[in-house]
Order: sequence, then structure tokens, then C-alpha cells
Amino acid sequence: MSGMGAGAGERIRVLLVDDQALFRAGIRMLVGSQPDLEFVGEAANGEEGVQVALETSPDVVLMDIRMPVMDGIAATSEIVGRAVRDGRRPPRIVVLTTFDLDEAAARAIRGGASGFVLKDAEPEFLLAAIRTVHAGNAVIAAGATRELFQYFSAGEPAKEQPQEFGNLTSREREIFVLAARGLSNSEIASTEYLSEATVKTHISRILSKLGLRDRVQMVVYAFEHGLTAAE
Repeated sequence: MSGMGAGAGERIRVLLVDDQALFRAGIRMLVGSQPDLEFVGEAANGEEGVQVALETSPDVVLMDIRMPVMDGIAATSEIVGRAVRDGRRPPRIVVLTTFDLDEAAARAIRGGASGFVLKDAEPEFLLAAIRTVHAGNAVIAAGATRELFQYFSAGEPAKEQPQEFGNLTSREREIFVLAARGLSNSEIASTEYLSEATVKTHISRILSKLGLRDRVQMVVYAFEHGLTAAE
């Protein structure tokens, strides 16, 4: 693990919230096998998840959506909300879902999740997702970007371009559209003939100008406002 977020020798603290005991056991073993990750706790429903998050201060929470007592959407909002109210940095939350995209996953993203991963994803993808969100980036399940686009644009009338979007430079708009379509920094760099460092700087400026938290929110923003084909 590079030094993005975790210092030398520090491990990424992971909490799992899921109502399936067998699934929890598998994830616990998977995370525990990684030298840069530490499994700090688990919970069988959202209410327990909120409490364990307070007790263990995880860096990353793997959050199932459909659970008894309190679902993952409410738990995500509660964990993020409490951290903000207490003046703490909220843990990064990765939603675990059995569907490529549905309303619940989208609501969880709006509630503060940093992305979502399919529950049947390859173990390597889940591990990469943990490291990616901890480094400050967002994760969208492989192959789900198109469904995400369709969900947020389906049945929506055309909307006026947001005022703040007009503050972006022409280059920033180009990069915004590519990022909103799911391209990585390296892919954008190749397309725009820029260095990855330059792309990263542009992305940071775009997020700041638009008041967005991360790339997942950028995707949501783009499709809510019909900006995926912006010039």
C-alpha cells in the first residue's frame, strides 16, 4: 500500500456490516489475510453497525444494504452524520449489493457512501475497493456505470445547466464528462494527452468548484443535470 492515507506501518481498519454469517466469515478471513488491512469488527444489522463503528473507529466500512432492524442506507447516513457532527472524519463506506444498480444503492451513495461493489465480485476487486476508497477515491462496481447513468437519467426532463458548472474551464468540462462516464485518471490522461498528476489536479478543482465529495457524486451530479454530453 502506498502512503496515500495510511502512514508507514499503519493498516487500514475495516468494519463489516452484513446479516449473513457465512459471508461475514469469508470477508473476515479475506481481509485478515492482507498485511496492510486489519479487520476490526463486524455487525449483523445496521443498528449494530452504527454502534460498532463508534467503538472501533474504522477507516473503511463494508455495508450491506438489505438487513433487519436498520438497513444499510440508514446506517450509512447515521455513521457519516455522527462523525460530521462530532467533528471527525467519517469512515469511507463501500456498499455491498447483489444488483448492478438499484434505487437503494443510489440512495446510499447520496447518503455518504463512497461507492458500491457487487457481493459476487472477485476477492481482488473487493480488496482493491477497500484500498481505493481509503486513498480518497470512489469505487463503482465494474460494469455498473452504465446502469448508474440510466438510473439517474431515466424519466427525468431536461434540466438547465447548473450555475456553478459554468465556472468550469473548457478543459475542466472535458475532463468532467470523461470522469462522469467512468474513465480512470490514466484513461483520461491518455485521451487528453495529459499526465495523470495533471488530471488529478483538474479533478480536485472540479470537485471543489461543484461542491462535490468524490467521483461517485460527480457521476450522480452529471446525470441528474444531463451533463454527460456537455461540450
